[in-house]
Amino acid sequence: MSEITWDEPFCGEGNSCFRLGTDPDGNAYIAIAGAEDVYLVDSREALRTMILDIKAGKADHLL
Repeated sequence: MSEITWDEPFCGEGNSCFRLGTDPDGNAYIAIAGAEDVYLVDSREALRTMILDIKAGKADHLL
């Protein structure tokens, strides 16, 4: 498995903090800040689409 490079935590309102990560193989990762050993993985494009949808208010209940 490739090493994951994690970005700085992103925190919304309350306790909704998460981190985004990438690896050299083109995969993207999302995890709850402080629990990076349990994560979701998908393509960078899928993760980018999800984040843009959240920012657009389409899925703000996820945060």
